[in-house]
Amino acid sequence: MEFSNLHEVLRTLYDEMMPLSADMAAVAKSLAGLGALFYVALKVWQALSSAEPIDVFPLLRPFALGLCIMFFPTMVLGTLNAVLSPLVKGTHSILKNQVLDLNALQQQKDQLEREAMLRNPETAYLVSDEEFDKKLDELGWSPADLVTMSGMYMEREMYGVKKEIRDGFREFLEILFQAAALVIDTIRTFFLIVLSILGPIAFAISVWDGFQSTLTQWLTRYISVYLWLPVADLFSAMLSKIQSLILQKDIESLSDPNFIPDSSNTVYIIFMIIGIIGYFTIPTVTGWIIQAGGAGNFMRNVNQTTTKTGNIVGAGTGAVAGNIGGRLMK
Repeated sequence: MEFSNLHEVLRTLYDEMMPLSADMAAVAKSLAGLGALFYVALKVWQALSSAEPIDVFPLLRPFALGLCIMFFPTMVLGTLNAVLSPLVKGTHSILKNQVLDLNALQQQKDQLEREAMLRNPETAYLVSDEEFDKKLDELGWSPADLVTMSGMYMEREMYGVKKEIRDGFREFLEILFQAAALVIDTIRTFFLIVLSILGPIAFAISVWDGFQSTLTQWLTRYISVYLWLPVADLFSAMLSKIQSLILQKDIESLSDPNFIPDSSNTVYIIFMIIGIIGYFTIPTVTGWIIQAGGAGNFMRNVNQTTTKTGNIVGAGTGAVAGNIGGRLMK
């Protein structure tokens, strides 16, 4: 199953578990009703004891929260998701366009690299069977020719092994990159489901005097967690744009017949590692947009572990990082 299908499974899971919030509303209504009774009695008693007129407007707050609890899936979740959903679709469309451009540029670069190697007589036989057979036909059967022929077979075999190792490592990093995105999406879906199902309880607790901030905290946490996906899409789109710029520079260089291509894909691998590490900073970045506690603190240990991993990876790739800036500044 592809990673995109797994993301769709998470969306379906969220939609199918939303009706459970209506079941929790029955418990929340009893808790909110008891809290409203004490809240109204306390406000009325304070006004009577101070010989002041009763302010009716603050007494409407428990009843408004009660209506939100009764129609929680429609009034609250439906409204929040309807407001935030266009943001998710917009950032996803940005990511989709960048990925399509990146794939087209990558295919163009691969084709130009092959053509550049075919132009070079010393490397043409490594990528073309016809050139390899042609070069063998040019050799005779003298001892020197047999040594050269053996070297050609060994060099071609080594080239194939190195290419398979390089492609395997790149595929492994791509899987890790997709897995990191899936981890963030899975945690996001879990948080949203918990916040949605227990949302009526949070609304009911906020009715009680002294717990009014519970409502604000629930809203900020729900919005903050919901924004994880748009921030992740923007981060992926940024990485895709950087890689597109690098590929464009490589394509411009490959237009020079004397340019020798570098098929190690070092820059691509570095940015894949950066992307894997960067995905786990998304909860922190989202916390800067919507200030919320709880979820950010939950991810603090993950961010610390990711930072340590980044230091280790940075020690190994720091010598190559300067090459990126040089290629972008050309």
